[in-house]
Amino acid sequence: MVRPGFRERVETLMRDQWREPVIVVRVREDGLGFDVPGRRLDGTVKGKRLVRRFFWNILRGLGGGVAYVFYFANGAGSGGGKLGSPFQRAISVTGPADAMALGLLDRLRPADGPWLAFSPSHVALVDTGSTQRDPADAPPPEIVWQACTPQALEVNLRRRKLTWPDGSSFTFPLHGRTEERHLRKYLEAPDIVHWNGRPE
Repeated sequence: MVRPGFRERVETLMRDQWREPVIVVRVREDGLGFDVPGRRLDGTVKGKRLVRRFFWNILRGLGGGVAYVFYFANGAGSGGGKLGSPFQRAISVTGPADAMALGLLDRLRPADGPWLAFSPSHVALVDTGSTQRDPADAPPPEIVWQACTPQALEVNLRRRKLTWPDGSSFTFPLHGRTEERHLRKYLEAPDIVHWNGRPE
């Protein structure tokens, strides 16, 4: 759930900082799949926190078993089941070892309320904290990462993809259909961005 008011706070912050029109979307921070040497599928660093990882794998196995029971109970194999594998992650992050994309991703994963803000010459990751609380009671939005375009990275909003000079990339998942509809208001095929909204 994203309460009204959070997007507007981020838009105001970034417009005041960049002095440019901005497009702000709430992104999903969970379930990201990594294909980067030295990182596990979930983005954690290989070879670290091995004891915690051992117990997490046991817990995940038990949870996966329970999920499969529900999966089969809901008609798996008969066309009625709608759940996928509990371990399935779509690959969102690719690149070489020490990929430039990891600078953004390592700040995205712990964020409670991550938003990506775009302008004609900048991209930023802003954390608002939980978006389920009343915005009036929330802490001020915090910029946790930002970069210039196109020098630091290339942005393709239609494909929802950020690409860095080293070839690493992040295909960002949006936080539901509300965000998809919001982003579509600014885009026109093939790759035209109307920074102030598409003309009616």
